[in-house]
Formats: sequence, C-alpha cells, structure tokens
Amino acid sequence: MDTDALSQRLFQNLTGALEMYAIYLGERLGYYRALADGGPMTAAELAATTGTAERYTREWLEHHATAGLLEVDGDHRFTLPPSHIPVLADRDSVLFDTQHSINLVRVGRRMADLVEAYRTGAAPPPIPWEPEGRAESNRPLFVNLLGKQWLPAIPEIHERLSSGPARVCDIACGLGWSSIAMALAYPTLTVDAMDLDKMAISAAQQNATAAGVSDRVTFAATDAAGLAGTEKYDLVTIIEALHDMTHPVAALAAARKLLAEKGSVLVVDLWTEDELTAPGSVREQQEYGWSLTACLPGAMGDQTSAATGAVMRPATLRTYAHEAGFTNVTIHPIDNDKFRFYELT
Repeated sequence: MDTDALSQRLFQNLTGALEMYAIYLGERLGYYRALADGGPMTAAELAATTGTAERYTREWLEHHATAGLLEVDGDHRFTLPPSHIPVLADRDSVLFDTQHSINLVRVGRRMADLVEAYRTGAAPPPIPWEPEGRAESNRPLFVNLLGKQWLPAIPEIHERLSSGPARVCDIACGLGWSSIAMALAYPTLTVDAMDLDKMAISAAQQNATAAGVSDRVTFAATDAAGLAGTEKYDLVTIIEALHDMTHPVAALAAARKLLAEKGSVLVVDLWTEDELTAPGSVREQQEYGWSLTACLPGAMGDQTSAATGAVMRPATLRTYAHEAGFTNVTIHPIDNDKFRFYELT
C-alpha cells in the first residue's frame, strides 16, 4: 500500500468511525424505529416523536442524508428507505446491526485505561453496565438461526434434542438469547444456563419470561466448574465465549464432566483463517480489532490466563479440547460466515 492509499484509508476509517457514533445516537434515541414506524418526517416531527431536541435531531438527520442512510425531499422530510429497515430498525432481522455501535462506544470509554494496561500487562477495569447495558449483538442470529438452522444441520445433536425430554447446559450464556432460542426450537428441552455476570443473568431472566420459556430455562450467576457431579446433560454449549475465558481448558474439562453417556460439547466460536495471513480478510481484521480492545484485555487479569484473544484458530481449539480430555473434535460444515461449529466428544 503506497502513502497516498494509506492516507486515504485512514480518512475513510475516520469517516466510518464517526458514522458508527451517529448510528449509536440513532439506536439509543429511537430515531430509526420512529422513522420506520412513522414514515417521512421533518426534524421537528422526529424530535417531537422521540422526545429529543430539534436542533440536535436536524443535525443527525442531515448527517444521515449525506451518508446515504436516509433520503430527503425538497420539503426537508427525511425517510428511512425500506431496504435499510432490516439493518437499522428491525431488531428481529438477522441483518439488524446497530448493536455493534453500542459495543464500540462501550470500548471507547476505557481506551485511556487500556493504554496503561498495555504498558503493565494487567487488565483494565471492567466496562460499567450502565448506561446502555450490554449490546444484544447476537440476539437476531440466535433467535432466527440457532435452533432453526444451525442445530438441525448437526443430525445427531438435532435428534438428541428432538426425540424426547433433553437437557442442555449453556455455559457463558450472556443475556440468555442462545438458551431462549434453543428452548423455543425444541419444546421438550430444558436448559440450565449460567454466566459470571450477575447483571447479564438478571437481564436473561427477564428475556426468558418475555419469550415465554422461563418454565424451561433456568439462569444462574455461577461458574460451570461448580456443577460437576450434578445431573448430566445431553448437550453442553459454549457459544462465542471460549476465547474470552481466562482458563478455557478448565472450562472444557468442567463441561466434559457434565455430559451424559452420549452427550457432546458444542463450541460455537468466531470463524478464523487456519493460519495468520497478511493482509487478512476484512472479517479477521475486525475480529483482531475487537480482540485488541475488548476480548484480550478482559482475560488479562490473571497471570495464569491462557490469554487467547478473539482470533482463536482451529488448531488452538483442538489443543484446548485434547488437554481437557476430549478425543474427538469435529468441525461441522455449517454455512455461516461468522462462526465455526466445533463438536467435542
């Protein structure tokens, strides 16, 4: 890449970063949903609908019009194009993508602490839950695909969960949407879900109640290691979480002890290339970005941490699995550009 191209790249990246901040404002203030529901609006109308200040609202609308995210007519009425609604306003769509702006802002809050952490090798302070809580980045994927496409694409697991009462342990469940999605897809399934984040567990319980599955999904703020010796599970899941864990081998060993005789562990984690490539794919560039600012720092508070980072390549996962006592690691060829699906037996 020559000098001019690099300079242009940084200019474009700056523009993109500022656009993500504008998307954060639209998400947090309800602008997108209001435009999707109410049709074309002036700045004054959108401000009145959302309870915001007209001058700020006008600037946001004009930014979005110049960015091509909104359309504007000669009367200065702004429209969210129908093709943009699934991405910006429909939280049930698999294309819904404004939640990444929340993650970006949350990470940005601690950049000064992160600079110091890079110097010392320690972990920066945790990101506060408030004001917006954790982003529900994977919610639409889980609700639409986990139980409806991804698990059915693994015949033995699908049969196990479909053929009668079955039990799943969902480790590091976060806001609970993976657990909820599995319970919705398999009516005889019960799920015991856990996460170390008490605030996430509280939100997950509310989500399960709203989804109508709280009678079959139980959440606890606990460590999976504490469950060894309890009832056995037909499936243990660790979904987009293993790479964040301080001690992934211990987590997998604990999961193995929870399995029924014909059970298996399903690790769903970020898709990566088999080897480091330079330059890498855009997807891998993004995952390294999250790793630098969120995933790796979160695992650096313990000197014995595996410090995996977001880019956990298949060879690394296989090593962890074998050290945890598994003899087989199968990568299922599920059509998906974000995740790999590892079954451990």
